[in-house]
Amino acid sequence: MSNNLLPTYMLKRHPIVVEAHFDFVLVLTYAFPKELLEPLLSPGLELDTYGDLAFVAVAVVQTRRMKPKGSPSFLGQDYLLIGYRIFVRYTTLEGRHLRGLQILRSDTDSHSMAAVGNLLTHYHFNSAAMKYAYGEQKLTLSSQAFDGKSELIVTASLDADDNYLPEGSPFTSVRDALKFAGPMPFTFDYERETNSIVRVEGVRQNWQPKPVAVDVGKITFFQQLPFSQAEPVLCSSFFLQNIPYYWKAGIVEKLPPAGTQ
Repeated sequence: MSNNLLPTYMLKRHPIVVEAHFDFVLVLTYAFPKELLEPLLSPGLELDTYGDLAFVAVAVVQTRRMKPKGSPSFLGQDYLLIGYRIFVRYTTLEGRHLRGLQILRSDTDSHSMAAVGNLLTHYHFNSAAMKYAYGEQKLTLSSQAFDGKSELIVTASLDADDNYLPEGSPFTSVRDALKFAGPMPFTFDYERETNSIVRVEGVRQNWQPKPVAVDVGKITFFQQLPFSQAEPVLCSSFFLQNIPYYWKAGIVEKLPPAGTQ
């Protein structure tokens, strides 16, 4: 009997256009020496830097009615998601220079979301116990992954000044900080089986990041290598709310053979 099923790796190319509404997004950006993050890069990607620093975004997103774009509303599901991403650059074969994020890890409060996400994407989903409280002045969140590799406890004060930056931030202005305030329009990952980059573009509305002050009680993801070899520096913290969003289907672009241009 012939087997017409796609290879598993081809299913993971984000083949479906997905839409959702973001109730809120909290993004923390941390700086590390670029030499520390370079070994984590996939082929074809380079670090997006600011001086000698490279950056990891930690994004908390409360999604509503996530579903295939255009499908009936009853299919929509609500998920709380936490993503850990490196800021990167990628040059397409056509010469376009794109800024975006390489996915390191994603946590979710839904076992089904983790299963489907790992079937259809390279987002590296893990299930976690999560809870949050969200009011006009404050957002509190705690998340503990069941694999024990990430725990996040954070409180955000939502009434910070519009020019607020954390103490010790390497950015000289909020304008500079906004250049590294993911989520970014593109995410990238590497398909080893075909030596290709899979890129997914997100399309957003009402994107108005506001600086917030945060108290990070725990972020254990950075206690593992290579992050534990340096002190993470919180560079910025931004909050957004009420965002219509959708992800286009993934695009696969084969990389040139190693050692060629």
